[in-house]
This record gives sequence, C-alpha cells and structure tokens, in this order.
Amino acid sequence: MRNFRKTLILIAAAMVLFSASAFAKPKTWVVGFSQEGSESEWRTADTISVQNAFLADPSFDLLYSDAQNKQENQIMAIRSFIARRVNCILFTALVETGYGPVLEEAKRAGIPVVMIDRDVAKEDRHLRLTIIGSDFMKEGEKAGIWLANYLKEKGMADKPINIVELQGTVGSAPAIERAKGFRIIMKDHPNWQITRSQSGDFTTAGGKAVMEAFLKEDKNIQVLFAHNDQMALGAEQAIKEAGLQPGKDIIVIGMDGVKGAFQAIMNGEQNCTVECNPLLGPQAVQAIRDLRDGKKIPPRIWTIEGLFDATNAAAAFPTRQY
Repeated sequence: MRNFRKTLILIAAAMVLFSASAFAKPKTWVVGFSQEGSESEWRTADTISVQNAFLADPSFDLLYSDAQNKQENQIMAIRSFIARRVNCILFTALVETGYGPVLEEAKRAGIPVVMIDRDVAKEDRHLRLTIIGSDFMKEGEKAGIWLANYLKEKGMADKPINIVELQGTVGSAPAIERAKGFRIIMKDHPNWQITRSQSGDFTTAGGKAVMEAFLKEDKNIQVLFAHNDQMALGAEQAIKEAGLQPGKDIIVIGMDGVKGAFQAIMNGEQNCTVECNPLLGPQAVQAIRDLRDGKKIPPRIWTIEGLFDATNAAAAFPTRQY
C-alpha cells in the first residue's frame, strides 16, 4: 500500500512537471535593432512598426539604436549588439557596401542577422539570414509603366519626354534598384530621356534644393521621377516657387505612399505614388520567432504593395497609417 501511494505521488509530480513545461513561456530573446535614421515619414513609421511589434510580444527584448544617417554609427551599434551577445540582429543598411567585416564578426559570434527594408551588397548577402521588405526594382518598373499609360491617356505617347530624376541616398539599395527598374521600362520608349539625375538624399529639403537647380538649368521638363515622396514634396514646392504647377506643367511621380503624397495627389500637385510599405514590424517579429522555434526561414520575405494616383488616392487616404 505504501509503495502504491509512493507511485501515485511520483505520477502526480510528473504530471505537474509535464503541465508546467507544456505551458512554459518561450525563452526570451534579445534582439538588437539598428535603424539607419529618421529622415522621412516613411522611416519613422517603419521604426514605430518594429518597436510596437516587439513590444507586443513579451518573449522579446528589443535594443534600439538610431544611426542618424551615419554608417559608422550603425557599425558601432552592431558591434555593441555582438558584444552584448544578443540572440539576433535586425538592421536596415544605410548603403549597400561596407558592412562585410561587421557581418563576419556577427557570424563568428553565432548571431543571425535579419535585414529589414534595405539590403547589403550582393557579395555580403551570404552573411545575413534573410531580408524583409520591398522589391525596389519592381517599384521602379511600376513607376515607368504608370507613366507610359498616363502619357498615352494624355495623347503624349509619341512626343519627346524630358525626365529629371531625384535619386535617393547614393549607394542605397532603393536608389540603385528603383533607378534600374525605371530604366528597364524606358528601353521601350526611345522618346523618353533622363536629362538630369541627382541625389536629394531622400529628404524634403534635398528634393527642393535639387529641383530648384534643375529648373534654373532646364526650362523643358515634362516629368519628375523622385525616388521617394519626401523629395517629391520638396520638389513640388520648388516648382510652385518657379511659377509652375506641379502635377500639370510637370508630371510628378513619387514613391513610398506617405500621407503627404496622398494629399498632394488629391490637391492635383502630384500625379502618382508607388507604395513601399513601411509597416514591417509584424513580419520581422514572425520571422525571428520562427528562427527561435527552429523553422526554416526563406531567403527573401516580400511585402504586398500598390500604386496610387487620382483614380484611387482619395478613397484610400482615410485608411493610411503613415
């Protein structure tokens, strides 16, 4: 009888241990997040999305660092994450090149690296696990396809079209790939010509300053292609100050899909914005959660995006989160 009771006690204890392990909270992971800066509405929305998504999951601790648009600050932050032995590093590359050595350090330390939004150079991509974000080349192609259709609609398909381009930060993935994508479509339109192209560094002030210079040098501009909406909005100010009407005298194409661009489209001062969704936090959390759980992570995780112009911007505007 005594042995029977002892057996029952052991069984009960085992059941308690099994129950506790079955419902145990997942191991807390520390994630180091290095953001490249806060140069735009888009970037701010991206940062908030990531921070909120990790805050909502108590099984993660997020260490955040803002590089203030300086690569050396970002590399220092990543090295500090490695020194603290974080479980995973999440970061947006300011430019593509220059991260190889610090990524090698992370690899030697056994810390996986997940890119978000912007990637590193092709030769360094074997050192990161995956990238979450947009297809920048496809965004450039979308802009070109939209322009071709718009010019056809306006009876301008066969006319000479002079285009000025506001590029993003020199060396950054979106600047490189959006330019490439747009030029792929240009090959089918020999009457299109990019007459001037210069970086506005993805900022409103940069876009305004560069567009002012373009307008002083060239009075024959039909189209402005800006690599983001912040530069487009700055350029629109410059166009108005030059006595012209953006959206009418000069066709304005922006990218990202920020609220300011939607308002400009509704005001008739911008013609189109190609969406680049910054709300990547939930996808980042899910990817790192899957990594922690031992699941296979795909080498690329795409976001779903659209395009907005006068036909649909007003209807979509009330639901915009950034």
